[in-house]
Amino acid sequence: MTARSAPVQIFPGKGLGFISMFPSPKSLTYKAVDKVANRCAALGASLHNVLTRVKSHPQTYPEIDLAYSSTDPLRNPVILKLPANGLRLRFDGPDQRLRLIEVLDFSRSSLVYKNQDVLKGAKSTEASSTTSQGPGFRHVYNRLFGPSYPGEYIEPAENQSQYGTYVLSYPGVSFSFPLQHSAWSDSCDFVALLSSSAALPATSMAIFQGSSWPEVRAKLFTQQPQYPRSSAVVSKTRDAFADEVEEFHILGAGRLEVERRNNPPAQIILGETTPQDMIAEFGPPDAIYRKHDRRISIHRATGSGGTGDPLHMSPSPGTGIEIPDTDHSSNNSVTDDSDEEISPNSISDPTSLPAECFFNYFHHGFDAFISYPTTPGPAFPQSGIPEPSSQPSLPQLTVTKIILHGNVPGSYPFNRHRRSRWTIHLDQSDDGLTSESSYDDISKRLHDVWKGSNASPEEQRVMQRPMVLNRGWGDSPESSVEFLGGWEETTARGQRNGPDGHDGGLGNTELFGFPGLLFEVLKNGAVSCLTVY
Repeated sequence: MTARSAPVQIFPGKGLGFISMFPSPKSLTYKAVDKVANRCAALGASLHNVLTRVKSHPQTYPEIDLAYSSTDPLRNPVILKLPANGLRLRFDGPDQRLRLIEVLDFSRSSLVYKNQDVLKGAKSTEASSTTSQGPGFRHVYNRLFGPSYPGEYIEPAENQSQYGTYVLSYPGVSFSFPLQHSAWSDSCDFVALLSSSAALPATSMAIFQGSSWPEVRAKLFTQQPQYPRSSAVVSKTRDAFADEVEEFHILGAGRLEVERRNNPPAQIILGETTPQDMIAEFGPPDAIYRKHDRRISIHRATGSGGTGDPLHMSPSPGTGIEIPDTDHSSNNSVTDDSDEEISPNSISDPTSLPAECFFNYFHHGFDAFISYPTTPGPAFPQSGIPEPSSQPSLPQLTVTKIILHGNVPGSYPFNRHRRSRWTIHLDQSDDGLTSESSYDDISKRLHDVWKGSNASPEEQRVMQRPMVLNRGWGDSPESSVEFLGGWEETTARGQRNGPDGHDGGLGNTELFGFPGLLFEVLKNGAVSCLTVY
């Protein structure tokens, strides 16, 4: 965005129209603009949704800076900075939803509220000439938002500055004004004080969901967002789009319960749910890929644990761990000879679908592998769910695998899907393992669950050995899958070496298998992808 080019509408408690996907607010009434405001940065929008929109306008947003914790990216906030636009967007780590929008440089955007320019009436003082010029208190109080309750004064750090910060809050929006610390007193009239020469123009503005900044600050990243993850669906009726997926509940024996925003949970039963069932519950897929590649078929389980097969992972007869395809096509930014994209229109005729293909739901955060029915993984021993029955050899295509994408910052498939959250329910009284759990915790629990099913200590040891997966070779960082060194005895976990969070450009992750589950794990222990089969 060039400096002060297109007006940017402020929507307190909702968002900021920093992506001009609609006519200029000057040509619309505020009520009309409000109807399309959800095409911009709406609070509650997913990181995937916002980042995809920003990246699609490189001339408007030439600089993108993504900051996250390299050691714990799923619990700490993710910060998207747009320096050329003077904006900073904060997302929570577990769900990756937009929680706070900050304007840090008012000179970078022409902000508008109800067709009123935010910067009209801003002071010009020598003291503020070295900072971004923001609106003065009088303009905010008299022209923009009106009377307010007293705000919050934050004292300066000792010997750091002669100015403290006065935060003036309105429902859904707040302004930060520098205030001479020597002029501050609890008994002062804040209106008179901020109107005096002791106060400087605002240096920042925040948009959030809540009645005031002090009230919402402690629960900013934990409260339930009011708006959905996809800004495109806010203004539509519920019948016009597939309901938003909130979380996957993995019950075992090939059963998944999909928690949704508005509708009752949907059920997915591997080997039984058809492509038509998927479309009815989740809408048409964003893409369909035919799968030809079998580069890891050599590692598949071929029996019930016979000798001479050191890579076989079968704790007991009938519960062997199949190593399913991990190149899920949707991870590829470049389609190669092994993947053939199919028009989503093909789903109107089920007979036109190939025997094996992926339904890619990028905006839901998962893929579904469509194939002929197979027997899914076993039930968890303490779950109380009956073991799955053997699937008959029928010509009808069904869902045989579900791939849940973690969208972990620093991973190679980052921002291909929005983040998918899940819980593995091991028994009826257990809270379960979650998508935010470290793999060390997940592994320990699952090893305890399946300990009694191991035929020997050797089989238990084999289950603890990861396969190394490389996504870093090829024409793009996501265009190939290679295995390095087969199964390894140990794995080193630590911070990434590269400035972008990748380890030396190879992008190695590790695959760990349990009955019915396959985990792709980053070096920091975060689960990048979970395959349920």
